[in-house]
Formats: sequence, structure tokens, C-alpha cells
Amino acid sequence: MTAHPPPATAGSRPQPDPRPSASTDAHPVRTVDVHAHLLLPEVEALVADLPDLAEAKALDARRNGPAAQAVSGPMVAERIPRLTDVAVRLAAMDAQGVDVQLVSPSPSHYHYWADEETAEKLYRLANEATAAHCAQAPDRLRGLGLAPLQHPEQAVRALEHAQDQGLLGVEISSHAPGRELSDPAYEPFWTRAEESGAILFLHPFGCTLDERLDQWYLSNTVGQPTENAVALSHLIFSGVLDRHPELKVIAAHGGGYLPTHIGRSDHAWSARSDAGAGCAHLPSSYLKRLYFDSLVHDPQVLRALVGAVGPDRVLLGSDFPFDMGTEDPVGALRAARLPDDDFHAVRGGNATTLLRLT
Repeated sequence: MTAHPPPATAGSRPQPDPRPSASTDAHPVRTVDVHAHLLLPEVEALVADLPDLAEAKALDARRNGPAAQAVSGPMVAERIPRLTDVAVRLAAMDAQGVDVQLVSPSPSHYHYWADEETAEKLYRLANEATAAHCAQAPDRLRGLGLAPLQHPEQAVRALEHAQDQGLLGVEISSHAPGRELSDPAYEPFWTRAEESGAILFLHPFGCTLDERLDQWYLSNTVGQPTENAVALSHLIFSGVLDRHPELKVIAAHGGGYLPTHIGRSDHAWSARSDAGAGCAHLPSSYLKRLYFDSLVHDPQVLRALVGAVGPDRVLLGSDFPFDMGTEDPVGALRAARLPDDDFHAVRGGNATTLLRLT
């Protein structure tokens, strides 16, 4: 899980950029943050007494290690008001100069271990609760639901349910137990998402490198970018993006390591028959069919990301309100010193088009 902290007291966190909100910089585009989370206590109450939850928590503890667990618990607890209270969320958005958030449930709510009956209850509850949260400020908040990837046939119904609730699509992880995103069982899901114009927000939860990353919060700092890169590579090399060229996928964390190291994938595709068998074009060409958030924590990497995928494929992202996000997403974007047109496209122009904001 991306560790996500609580609201800090005044002076304990970086202050937002002192200049006016980017949306008032004599430019009409609103500032849109596509990576913001919601905590759903009702989902956790649903699974609290199920026996398989203990095993899932034990796996999470092994992957993260005791030191990370000790920090993450209080951090999330502190942030509960920003994760649950719309008024607190809107005040924080105002302080950041953010006009619109695309809100998705905390990835800790995936619970891909759940059986079919529980999974259906879970996605319905999550979708309805997320829609209700966003409905309290419909001009400022848009939402994404959840889809149980452990049950591919159910994922289609979950997507349809999310859209019936007025949500723009669903958030998914980088894999499900025993299944990669290249699994043919997901073809109906990709088909439905493409046909309906749904947004799919690819946000990993946990890393399969397990105990190798259980110190120094490597489970997140190394694990999340790794999971992003692996998941996107499965979509590319398996031909999913050839078969579904209009799929709308937003990759969290700037797509992880893949966009800035895509040359190695291109070389393998050209040099080896096994690497090039599944997709029709150079892997780097598919980056321009995907979207990426700007949350890379380094202005040079952000410039490299924009260079690799194009300025029309990067969207502002903060990971609100967790500690591995940024308190000042517009300031972080400004630090990359992009050309003005690219800056405003990433700040909100691209998301306004993708999310069909009016």
C-alpha cells in the first residue's frame, strides 16, 4: 500500500507554492489532481470478521516489515479527516490550488483475497460510498470505483456498476493472485472499458518481491515503481493495447521505472523473438497510448517522463493525502520548468479532456 499520512499541524509540512493557484495564472484551465484517495470504513467493516483477512494482513506485514507498519498506522490515522470528510478535503484542495480531484479508494481496500460473494458486496459498497462522497461537491470531485481482479468475470459487472453510480471508471492494482494483467481472462474487462470510455487507474498495492523489501520502506520506494513497470509491460508485450487501442489507462507514480527505461524494452523487442512475439510495435510507441501521473518526486525525472510519453499524456497527481505524495503538486510541477503550454496541459488541460470535465 502507498503509505498515506494524516493532516499535519501547521508548520510541520511543506507549504503550498506561495504564488497564486495555477488556474488563476491568466490561464483558464482548471487544476486537476488525478491521484487522490478516499478511506472507506464501511468496506473494512464488511471484511473485518472474515478469516482470510488475517492471512492477508500477515502477508502485508511481511512485505512491509515492522518498522514501516509502526510508522504507517499513525500516519494514516492522522489523515483520516482528509480521507473521509469532504469539507476538510476541499479546504486542503483550496490550500494546494487544486480545483478538481479524481478520487479513488485507498488501495488497501482492494482485498483481492475475497471470495465472489464478498467481492460483489465489497465493490458495490465501495462504488456507492465513493459516489456519495463525490456527490457532496460535484463541481470539485469526480470518482473511481473498484473492480475485483481476482474474479475477472465479476470485474466487468463492477465496472458497469461504478459507471451506473456516476463514477468515471475503476481503480485496479498491478496484478491479482495468480493473474497478471496480460491474462486472457481479462479480455472482456478491457473490451467493456474501451467500449464505455471508462478510466482505469492503475495503482499497485504491495510488491511481490516480499521480504526483500521489508526494510527502510523499500516496499514502497522500490516496490511501487517496480509493480507499475511490470504491470504496464504486461499490457504492452501481451498485445492488450494492440487489441484495445482506445483503452484509457492512467498509471500512478509516473508509470514507475518503465517510461524512463523503455529503451531496454525496445532493444529486447528488436533483438529477441520471444520478447517481440506479443505486440506489433516497439514498446516505446505504446507509451503514447497511456496516461501517467506526475508524481515522481524529482523535476528532472518529470521532464524525462514528459519527454518519453509526450506532454499530452501526463496528468497532475499528488497521492493526496498520504506521506508518499506531495503537499504541493502544482509547485512540484512548476519545478520541472516545462514550457508554458506543457505546464498548463499537465496542470489540468489533459485531465479536463480525458475526464470530460465541463
